[in-house]
Amino acid sequence: MIDSQTGLDLVPHSVSLTRRKSDLILTSQVPLAPVVERTADWLHHSAEQTPDNVFLSERAEAGWRDVTFAQALRMVRAIATSLGARGMGPQTPIVILSGNSINHALLSFGAQYAGVPTVPLAEQYSLIPEAHGRLTYVLEKVRPVMAYAEDAALYAGALALPQLRGVEIVATHLDGAQGAATSFASLLEGDKGQNADALLASTGPDTVAKVLFTSGSSSDPKGVLTTQRMMCANQMQMASVLPFLRDRAPRICDWLPWNHVFGGSHNVNMMLAHGGTLVIDDGKPTKKHFERTVRNVIERPGTLSFNVPVGFSMLVHEMESNLALREAYFGDLDMIFYAGASLPQDVWTRLEEMAVEVRGRLPLMISSWGMTETAPATLMVHEPIGRSGVIGVPLPGTEIKLIPDDEMRCELRVKGPNIMAGYFDDPERTADAFDDEGFLRTGDAVRFVDVNDPERGLAFDGRVSEDFKLLTGTWVQAGKLRLDALEVLRGLVQDVMICGHDRDAVGLFIFPRPDQVHGDNTSEGAVIDPVLQSQIESRLSAMAEAASGSARRISRAIILAEPPSLKDSEITDKGSLNPRKIMARRAALLERLYDNEDPALIRV
Repeated sequence: MIDSQTGLDLVPHSVSLTRRKSDLILTSQVPLAPVVERTADWLHHSAEQTPDNVFLSERAEAGWRDVTFAQALRMVRAIATSLGARGMGPQTPIVILSGNSINHALLSFGAQYAGVPTVPLAEQYSLIPEAHGRLTYVLEKVRPVMAYAEDAALYAGALALPQLRGVEIVATHLDGAQGAATSFASLLEGDKGQNADALLASTGPDTVAKVLFTSGSSSDPKGVLTTQRMMCANQMQMASVLPFLRDRAPRICDWLPWNHVFGGSHNVNMMLAHGGTLVIDDGKPTKKHFERTVRNVIERPGTLSFNVPVGFSMLVHEMESNLALREAYFGDLDMIFYAGASLPQDVWTRLEEMAVEVRGRLPLMISSWGMTETAPATLMVHEPIGRSGVIGVPLPGTEIKLIPDDEMRCELRVKGPNIMAGYFDDPERTADAFDDEGFLRTGDAVRFVDVNDPERGLAFDGRVSEDFKLLTGTWVQAGKLRLDALEVLRGLVQDVMICGHDRDAVGLFIFPRPDQVHGDNTSEGAVIDPVLQSQIESRLSAMAEAASGSARRISRAIILAEPPSLKDSEITDKGSLNPRKIMARRAALLERLYDNEDPALIRV
């Protein structure tokens, strides 16, 4: 159906709701499109049908390096035979230490072609010495036989770790290598003694393509076994409700990191599945790197735009005064897709206004819900809704189990072809991940936008797994309360953490903005700053007055002198807090939070 607002071929929301004794089952009534067996099937198709179309593009010196589909297939097959000649297969994973690049992509696809799992890791694991503990954790877990880094000198510290002793090191740039290393170019030479077709034939839907490690916000990172079936099914689930993706080859200019499922599976495979072009944006939404993003978007804009809310906020701010960026960004844009958090409504509205100014019509603006374990998209908005905060309806082929509480807040569980079978070498946590009907326990909570009309979709409502009980037996919805506190304390804090498990009241750990701390008066890890304490007390008091019960009332807070530590795993590679690690490492401060005589305590 051609939508009148966007001019795109869309499938309206259509769901079936079954009410059972203690839960609800929600499914899509849209048929699932046929699913290929392997990502390589898409690569072969595009190399045959559109061989000269650019698949991968990245900055190279003063210009751009482009790789067509035909070139990509040749290089992928060569890499597959090089790996085959080494006897590599399902039990010999490759860790990828560096970030997004064409060679990173080619190695990943070459490994998938030969049935060799890759393990892409966050760059900071290798580049920040304080984060080497996370890197060694993964290396000891997966025991790779090969490690890839774009630049051997830049990654020298990580490559010298004892956990990589005896592991073949491969790099694009070998200068500065502190030991034996293999050039990436040599993998591209291939091995004539290997049959690429036979290697591909040995793989199938259940072949593990990669192991993606979760960020570990509540525990040590878990390695999600990501199969060909999961990735291939997920692309067809989305294509079934967004048929305009087939109408013309899409393009994206994208920075999202490939060690995360959003950038590395969702976005990369969407371009591969539809014969599209992936322009690797070497910028990101930070003060230091955003200029690169602006330059890249102006030179190589996309038809689709994927980002996190802070990225869209920075784009909107820049486009207010940068007409060239605004015209390039919206000139050929079909869809804006956000994930990671809810997009502020004022940013949503301004994006719509600018789109109409430049192109004369609205792009489709949508979001979805997913996680590493779901490959990722499982719920998705696929019709115009005009507002932020909705995560959508089930995609074709998925089943959603909703377990409601007394307030119709529902625990979310999911089942479908895009759902993992388990975690790498972790049978205990694999067993705990599923209920007795085989539904994945997500730990997330959702609400119906309209309980009387399920086709309006679901909205995210925090993490069930973060919730806890006070001594009174009252449940605290910690995730939602944290977001409320962040909004109330905006401008004063960098982040906050809700405390109170088995206590008589809700408390708050505050990580302040450094520019809001006056002086350096600290007391064993806590800040004593009368000005900042007074400001926080005033705002939390107003928040408490509007609270409807003890579970929604923050009654005490303490300002922490030390920011969350990456080295000690208090902060994940996604930038989110790890409550379990913070509680354990700062147990003394937690006790002080509930000491009414402590001078650092803010009483509300």
